[in-house]
Amino acid sequence: MRLAALDGVRILAAIAVLCYHYLALDSGWGEPAADVFPVASAWAAYGWLGVEIFFLVSGFVICMSAWGRTAGEFAVTRVSRLFPAYWAAVLFTAGVLYTWPEVSSVHAFSDVMVNLTMLQGGVDVPHIDHVYWTLFVELKFYALFALVVLRGVTYRNCVLFCVLWTLAGVVAPTADSTLLYFFAIPTYSPYFIAGIAFHLMRRFKPNAVLWAVVGAQFLLAQTYVDGRMITNLGHATAERLSTWPARAIIACGFLVVAGIALGAFDRIRWRWLRHAGAITYPLYLIHMTAGLTIIHHFRRALAPVPLVLSVTATMLVLAWLVHRLIERPLGRALRTGLWRGVEEIRRSTPAPAPIPVLPAQPSAPEAERVYEARR
Repeated sequence: MRLAALDGVRILAAIAVLCYHYLALDSGWGEPAADVFPVASAWAAYGWLGVEIFFLVSGFVICMSAWGRTAGEFAVTRVSRLFPAYWAAVLFTAGVLYTWPEVSSVHAFSDVMVNLTMLQGGVDVPHIDHVYWTLFVELKFYALFALVVLRGVTYRNCVLFCVLWTLAGVVAPTADSTLLYFFAIPTYSPYFIAGIAFHLMRRFKPNAVLWAVVGAQFLLAQTYVDGRMITNLGHATAERLSTWPARAIIACGFLVVAGIALGAFDRIRWRWLRHAGAITYPLYLIHMTAGLTIIHHFRRALAPVPLVLSVTATMLVLAWLVHRLIERPLGRALRTGLWRGVEEIRRSTPAPAPIPVLPAQPSAPEAERVYEARR
């Protein structure tokens, strides 16, 4: 069942990230954004937290959508969901950067080709658009949750997965293992894990174990707020701004998703939220580098506020076009083709040979009786 409230959270998170990029980053304006938007930039500086909220929602949605699916079905749905809009976004952004290499540029055509795989983060190839780093984090989450799908998505297996991933995330920062840190994703795992626990509350009912999982994730997430502030804003700005708004936004995100899990927002069924939620993914993919480039190119021709509003409106329209003309039809075709491939692999793979069942051995007293009878 599609939850309209989740779509509402998605679009709010996407708009927050967009405002952060357009109003708080200097690169699009060629000067400090704080000079262009003295008030708005201070609030937009916390918009990067939309990514954390995305991860929280992702944990909820992936657990919900994987329930009852096989590993093949899970892989097909994820690939067909992620790649069509992503391919369009990579080509669109590359075209903008080739036309106006002002804010960023494409270093080599091969970078575009590698970016089409969504695996550039693992082979040290630059992202065509910096927001793509989050997709590589998502892929790692999918790879980990696929282990649950292989064993069977059950209440017990999901809780066990949450506990084991929590332990891995706690150990990874101090363990001498690059591989463990790579997959444990300790900076972002609290959001995914909390999202899974919230879905378990929704599917079954809240209990002390699930609340303990969520509470632990909320507390662990606080560890990384300062580092995320520095990463997104730089040392100088991060030291100047307080962290309490960031922690408050994270708390609000947890509370809202908790409300969704408990059914508090079930009465929200506005149809427009479904459409808004549908364009969230393409909007997120296309808005940053292309939008900042357009802002930089036209910053002398238009006043800042009309320029930001125009670029935002343009990105919303383009996101809708990508969704309707590319994501939906190509996703449907991709899903059909991949599913046929999975079925063909299944049909062509011989079933494992049955394990021979040995005849039952008589118990010790019975064996003695048989032996005496034979004598």
